[in-house]
Amino acid sequence: MGSLNNTPNADRMHIGIFGRRNAGKSSIINAITNQNLAIVSDVKGTTTDPVSKAMELLPLGPVVIIDTPGIDDEGTLGELRVKKSYQVLNKTDIAVLVTDCQHGIGDEEEKLIKKIKDKSIPYVVVFNKVDGLSQKTELQANQIYTSTVTGEGINELRELIAKQKEDDDIKLKLVGDLINPSDFVVLVVPIDKAAPKGRLILPQQQVIRDILESDAIAIVTKEYELKETLENIGKKPKMVITDSQVFAKVSADTPKDILLTSFSILFARYKGELRELVKGAVAVETLKDGDTVLISEGCTHHRQCDDIGTVKIPRWLLQHTGKELKFETTCGTEFPEDLSKYSLIVHCGACMLNQREVKYRIKCAQDRDIPIVNYGVLIAYLQGILKRSIEVFPSIAMEMEDI
Repeated sequence: MGSLNNTPNADRMHIGIFGRRNAGKSSIINAITNQNLAIVSDVKGTTTDPVSKAMELLPLGPVVIIDTPGIDDEGTLGELRVKKSYQVLNKTDIAVLVTDCQHGIGDEEEKLIKKIKDKSIPYVVVFNKVDGLSQKTELQANQIYTSTVTGEGINELRELIAKQKEDDDIKLKLVGDLINPSDFVVLVVPIDKAAPKGRLILPQQQVIRDILESDAIAIVTKEYELKETLENIGKKPKMVITDSQVFAKVSADTPKDILLTSFSILFARYKGELRELVKGAVAVETLKDGDTVLISEGCTHHRQCDDIGTVKIPRWLLQHTGKELKFETTCGTEFPEDLSKYSLIVHCGACMLNQREVKYRIKCAQDRDIPIVNYGVLIAYLQGILKRSIEVFPSIAMEMEDI
């Protein structure tokens, strides 16, 4: 139960379950999880919205299972539900398409499979209700017969889903590949008013965990104690990692021979395309009067009076550019389909989104030639310290000498 409790949803394998109404999606979920997670009914369309559940699924480990509405739903509401099902693909690491043996693969299934292949998502096709089939035919390697009534094929289905998982042995680390055992790493953590009382925010927790797993030493301090901390620890730290909002002060207090970066920049590399986000920061210089900037956040939170997304970043952009800019904001699972009206997209650090969803959003911007940047990269650029903050990644720093 330890890894179940400790693994953030954003770091879990996301398994999307798709299929027509009444194909047996919910029954399959209950069978492979050995739990009654999904409501099962003979009435078509019982699942009307995507439903996510974090759990442990052996042999995969911590996962998020997403039950989706039927891809054959009808009427105006039905079309909206189908659209929601397709949107789930943007965060799906492994897709499971459930059909029944009687219906097989029809037009709806073919359309979904094409979309899955277009997005390069590994997938499994489940021919459910095999107990009602008189004769089986040979299936492809990623297809399987199952029965939630007799239990046939359920164990094999778990193994088949696990087989789709990409090799995780060379999984990119947040900071572990940049440090050595016994290195000192100083983390600068202002007490964030937006964080739940008594807790650090998620990116800080995850970076600390990664440092400890690398057998290095994490030293945590507030921004006003940094200078004294660096003087008193008795050993030169390998790097300083700071919250973006105090970047300027931390840069001033950190000697030039110590590497400096931010939590947000580490996450930009870990989850997305840091090169693309750095280009997005430089594109701030091309903004003109009347341009619209989209500020998009991956979660919903209680906004403070000096909120980073709706107040500080717009203010900093207006000050830096001297242009008359317009701003729009989105949050949570909303990400506009039509991006054509925007001249720049500023995204949050995306600690609540999985890697596939972040890369999807960056790709949407790339496809429409719209620069995209995240909070931390933008703040570092506006404060004139982006070049220093990406020196921890030599290959990217070399490409970005003109910053």
